[in-house]
Amino acid sequence: MNQPIPDKLFFKIGEVAEIAGVEQHVLRYWEDEFDVLKPNKNKSGQRLFQKKDIDQVLEIKQLLYTDKFTIAGAKKKLKQKRSNDGGSQMNFGFDREALADWKKKATQDLQSILNILDQDSK
Repeated sequence: MNQPIPDKLFFKIGEVAEIAGVEQHVLRYWEDEFDVLKPNKNKSGQRLFQKKDIDQVLEIKQLLYTDKFTIAGAKKKLKQKRSNDGGSQMNFGFDREALADWKKKATQDLQSILNILDQDSK
């Protein structure tokens, strides 16, 4: 059973396991398997989860336990969701074509701006 997420900045792995209703070793395994789940670690190596990490844990649990996805299927679903949402950060490292398209569009837009400015200065 999922518990409400307390209003804190950081959570230890035991707290996250309790909130999500899974064992700690499951969270460590998911961390290895899913790129979206990368909690920060303190100097002693202890995982410090944020609310966004807990949201990811709950989404992964939903996909695996409720929707009955395999690990590979859940990874694919999360990747599709990130590409459809645009994600919170641009993800160019995995898709060179997307980077090239974005770069070409940005260059065209900047050239258009330069042309407009050049016309206004004449």
